[in-house]
Amino acid sequence: MTLNERLTAYSKLVEQQLLTYIQPEEDKGQGIIYEACRYSAMAGGKRLRPALVLEFCRVCGGDQQAALPFACALEMIHTYSLIHDDLPCMDDDDLRRGKPTNHKVYGEATAVLAGDGLLNLAFETASDPKNTAMVSAETQVQAIRALSRASGMDGMIGGQVLDMAAEETRISLDQLKTLQELKTGALIGVAAQLGCLIGRASEEQMAAALEYARCIGLAFQIQDDILDIEGDAETFGKSIGSDAENGKSTYPSLLGLERCHELVHELSQQAADALTPFTDAGILPELALSLADRQK
Repeated sequence: MTLNERLTAYSKLVEQQLLTYIQPEEDKGQGIIYEACRYSAMAGGKRLRPALVLEFCRVCGGDQQAALPFACALEMIHTYSLIHDDLPCMDDDDLRRGKPTNHKVYGEATAVLAGDGLLNLAFETASDPKNTAMVSAETQVQAIRALSRASGMDGMIGGQVLDMAAEETRISLDQLKTLQELKTGALIGVAAQLGCLIGRASEEQMAAALEYARCIGLAFQIQDDILDIEGDAETFGKSIGSDAENGKSTYPSLLGLERCHELVHELSQQAADALTPFTDAGILPELALSLADRQK
């Protein structure tokens, strides 16, 4: 399969499974919250994180069906983070993936609850014996703990706190790197970690996967910062110029656009080079290199 063919296949697989999970067991009149959750979960997007879970599991020799519930759980957490990130009390965005943000459609209160609902459903999905019969209890606990930490106060939530604190304040490059390692990098890192755990990777493979994820996570964020300046809103799927409007320190504001373009390519190559412990790294090297030139 080509890179695009495999990513498309992963995306379809994840979306089909997400639809089966984001349904009420019994309609007690709470259907609107499931509708709001599905609205954001099914709004498209790159599905990068679940694709990393599935591909790392595959290249480690694992069964992708065993990894699928964890890939979906991670995508639920990512989607919840976007719903909350777009709220007026945070980044106050009107567009996400080219569509009105959740709170613009369902109101702020329902959007908050939709994010909360997806977070809870993620851990219900990852811990449900019906979904995880192919995964040992020990591996399941390791995966849930990794997912919890990456999405929590020492991961994504901590990064969001740092991000809000940095508004209208010029921070150092090291501070920005820490912020983005938590806010963006933590979920990308745990995607690689989950795939390796379920695929029973060696210690060497796990270390390589985490280095790969670190590099593409940073490259991904720098490219996001570039697109917030140079991108097209219709292609990018969200408003352009919001970072400058919110007074945020970004990689381009600290390093300049030219150096940022160079860094994205350097980091993408470093990610690809990190994969030597894998006999067949599948689409992972090409995926890393493709992120350097993405426009959305």
